[in-house]
Amino acid sequence: MTKEEGAAIVEAILFTMGDSVDLTSLAKAMDTDVKQVKEFVKYLKEKYEKSDSGIGIIELDKAVQLCTRKEMYEYLVKIAKAPKKAVLTDSLLETLSIIAYKQPITRLEVEKIRGVNSDHAVNRLVEFGLVQELGRLDAPGRPLLFGTTEEFLRSFGVRSLEELPAIGTVQVEEFKAQAEQEIQLKLDI
Repeated sequence: MTKEEGAAIVEAILFTMGDSVDLTSLAKAMDTDVKQVKEFVKYLKEKYEKSDSGIGIIELDKAVQLCTRKEMYEYLVKIAKAPKKAVLTDSLLETLSIIAYKQPITRLEVEKIRGVNSDHAVNRLVEFGLVQELGRLDAPGRPLLFGTTEEFLRSFGVRSLEELPAIGTVQVEEFKAQAEQEIQLKLDI
């Protein structure tokens, strides 16, 4: 199969599926290997970037998805009326960052780190599609394990968790100092 034919097949699959499709599934559907599929995807990305196309391809971990180019968002908003965005409060962002960096993690572990009940925050993040249940911990009570989703990667513009910014020792010290100040304020009251 030529590069153009393979790219057309990938394009058709991605358009029809709507969501991301992992490279292995594409390779199986096309009776080829992942390396060849990556070449088709690369060809498509270059094709979209060269033209004045309104679509593009984003890579998410080991999957790809057809998407609208950012330059076209203003026109989509005019047609679809501004979609409601999920507002992430400070407590939701705090919970999400803990899950992103410590996953898989139980709700109890999140609560130990935050120091407050996190049921609502975790449930809202699941509703927003940013967090999902990954299974159960093999421990008494078999608590649920949580981790981030592809929607999380898409929303924060990263391909994989490895692209998340590293927390340096300076930041850790700042966090400790803030926590100690908060504890001292609570004790003084």
